[in-house]
Amino acid sequence: MESYVVRNARGTMMISGSRVSLGSVVHAFWAGETPETICQAYPSLTLEQAYGAIAYYLANRDSVDTELATQDAETSRLREEARARNANLRSRLATARVARP
Repeated sequence: MESYVVRNARGTMMISGSRVSLGSVVHAFWAGETPETICQAYPSLTLEQAYGAIAYYLANRDSVDTELATQDAETSRLREEARARNANLRSRLATARVARP
């Protein structure tokens, strides 16, 4: 049986043979997207890869959910750090946006 999910060098779960993360497919699946519409959003995926990724997710739901929650928390933390680090720039941009005719 072919493995539809592999880990890249950074440890991220990816759809085998593509640059699409399993997280991207899972988030689309959570939003109610079908494998066909997932393929439309990610044209580099085949229908087989989309179904395979979803099957992998369903077979490993607990561990994948845990990993995705950890990634989401880290992304939020990094986003907040960037906002704090660039607060002055963000303020100047907001002021410039309001002052625009």
